[in-house]
Amino acid sequence: MKVVFHENFKCSEYASNSASAPGRMESIMTELKAGGYTVASPEPASMDDLLLAHTATHIADIQKDKKLFDMACLSAGGAILAAKMAFNMEPAFACIRPPGHHASREKTWDYCAFCNMGIALLKLKAEGLIQSAFVLDFDAHTGDGNINVLSAWPEAKVFNPMAHDSQSYIEAIEDYISKIQQVDIVAVSAGFDTYEKDLGKKLKTMDFYLIGRLMKHLAKRVCRKRRFALLEGGYYIQDLGKNVVAFCQGFD
Repeated sequence: MKVVFHENFKCSEYASNSASAPGRMESIMTELKAGGYTVASPEPASMDDLLLAHTATHIADIQKDKKLFDMACLSAGGAILAAKMAFNMEPAFACIRPPGHHASREKTWDYCAFCNMGIALLKLKAEGLIQSAFVLDFDAHTGDGNINVLSAWPEAKVFNPMAHDSQSYIEAIEDYISKIQQVDIVAVSAGFDTYEKDLGKKLKTMDFYLIGRLMKHLAKRVCRKRRFALLEGGYYIQDLGKNVVAFCQGFD
């Protein structure tokens, strides 16, 4: 499995929020490199790529802030690279920022700019590589942007688990994916703010490993092992790296 990352993601000056916090990317990449994962560097998404998921008006709104726009284009480009690796049967985790699962076609909220997941999957679809997809979003907040951007594509299913505790959360995922018979690719919006010490106050480090393993086995069963994941939330920096590594170990 490869990690998609660009050194520019270490920059925290493009915004002022928890997702752009100094040290956040470093905390993840230090652990991933120690785990022996190799890194692939993305190119920014093009305007045509962005238009697959967003209106010209929304893109123009983001363009008003050049630093944010440049970082968001690089993030979307990282998502595209991870998706293409996955299609070629090389699992990938994209360590990117800003996140994107709250970015709909015409607007966005929270720390997001462009819908990285939507752009990546719609890019594969536009190139005739896939006709269907499954997205698991385990961020602490529902990925309304993912749902909105992919809503016109019935064969793209998005699942946001809802549960009161970690055991029920894992069981909800198991139950949903047991009904999936075939898709062309498995994708994950990986929001580590579901961690017990983060906003979601729910999952333990081992749970992220279990989720990764469930997605690996699902991809093996339904889509020739094609799978990728994109970083969304996760703000408890002290444990963020080890949580990401746990997921990747299960996913790899």
